[in-house]
Amino acid sequence: MAVPLTLYVDAQFLSPYALSAYVALEEKGLDFEVRQIDLEQGDQRTAPFLHRSPIGKVPVLAHLDFYLSESSAIAEYLEQAFPPPEYATLYPADPRPRAQARQVQSWLRSDLHALRRDRPTEVVFEGARPAPLSDAGLCDAARLVRVASSLLAQGQAHLFGAWSLADLDLALMLNRLAVPGDELPETLREYAQAQWDHPGVRRWLASRG
Repeated sequence: MAVPLTLYVDAQFLSPYALSAYVALEEKGLDFEVRQIDLEQGDQRTAPFLHRSPIGKVPVLAHLDFYLSESSAIAEYLEQAFPPPEYATLYPADPRPRAQARQVQSWLRSDLHALRRDRPTEVVFEGARPAPLSDAGLCDAARLVRVASSLLAQGQAHLFGAWSLADLDLALMLNRLAVPGDELPETLREYAQAQWDHPGVRRWLASRG
């Protein structure tokens, strides 16, 4: 019997956090329905949506009568509610690399504000032509390159051995530079491109129409 799961995402399919939750569900091999919330029209401020997400943000996961916001919380819930070996894992099994993967995700979600402002996801998903990076954006880009180069120093295909959700999040941030043609080491450009070939990412891109 199918598990009743619904993922609420932005109607423009631009949210990096909705993408992360979407790929987590795909990686788990779970059947789920996608419902679109038009942020431009203010759907996130309507009473029905605020009932599901009091903070008024996407993504939101609905599992039966349980609702959960924030992509990091959604990933953790899916990992515990649908654990391996029956379902694919989203993070390394060993506690230390697992903690490091979550560390990377937390950093990417809470830092690099200037880079995210200068290179919004419209650049990645819609090919928008951005202005040159600001001074603050250049500093963030340099820091991103330094950290990513350190994490992938041996030229490995993934951050922590096998694929994890942290690879997707890092690839998205790197693609903010790669897609518009900003300066980026070729090894990091190739890494980001390879992560973008994940089946869940391809389905997300196809869903954009």
